[in-house]
Amino acid sequence: MLVVRKAETRGLTRLDWLDSRHTFSFGDYHDPAQMGFRELRVINEDRVQPGKGFPTHSHRDMEIVSYVLEGMLEHRDSLGNGSIIRPGEVQRMSAGRGITHSEFNPSRSELVHFLQIWIMPEQSDVVPGYEQKTIDLSGARGRFLPIASKQGGPGAVKLHQDATISVAMLRRGETLQWLPTGERYVWLQVARGSISLNDYTLSDGDGAGTDSNSAMHIRAHAPSEILAVDMA
Repeated sequence: MLVVRKAETRGLTRLDWLDSRHTFSFGDYHDPAQMGFRELRVINEDRVQPGKGFPTHSHRDMEIVSYVLEGMLEHRDSLGNGSIIRPGEVQRMSAGRGITHSEFNPSRSELVHFLQIWIMPEQSDVVPGYEQKTIDLSGARGRFLPIASKQGGPGAVKLHQDATISVAMLRRGETLQWLPTGERYVWLQVARGSISLNDYTLSDGDGAGTDSNSAMHIRAHAPSEILAVDMA
C-alpha cells in the first residue's frame, strides 16, 4: 500500500523570518491523521532568512537529523558543540535525557533551506549526543546512499533506532527501484525535482509511505534529490 502526502496539504508556519512546511503534526499545526509514519515523527522543510533563526530551546527523547539543501545552518548546543552545516553534510543530535540548542542562519545575504527529520529512539533517556559528517554525494548518483543509520559508518551518522536515512541524486530520465525486504516500511521525500513513483507524480515537498508489500519504481522527470527513511 502506498500513501501519498502532497506538498500543498502540509501544515504551515510562516513568520517574517521563517517559512516552515510540516509533513506531520508539529507545533501549532495538529492533524490527528498526520502524526507521523512508524518511528518517523517529523519532516519539516524550513527556509530561514539571513541572520535569523531558532533561539535556544530544549528537546528530549528524539533523534534529530538536519540536511541542508541551500545555504548554511549554524548549530550550538548545551554539550558545547558549535558548527556550521552546509550542503553535502548531515547532522544528528540525540536529545536523549535532555538537551538545549539553537539553529541560526549565519549568512548576511542568503537564506538557508534545510530539512529536519525527527525519529523516535528505541529507548528513552539515552545520553545526549551530537554528530556531523560529510557525505560523498557522488556515491548517491543514481542510487540510494545511507547518510544515517543504526550502525553509522563513513558518511553516515549513527541513530538510536533501527532506521536508515538515504539520499539519491537522479538525472532526468534515470530510474531507480526500491524493493521490499522483510517487514520494513519506507517514507520517500522529494527534496527537490520531479519524479514518478509507481502511478503517482511527486515534486518538491511531496512525500509517500509504503509497507513491505509494495515495491517503489522511480523515474526522474527532472534532476531530482530524494530522501528515503527505511524503518522496521
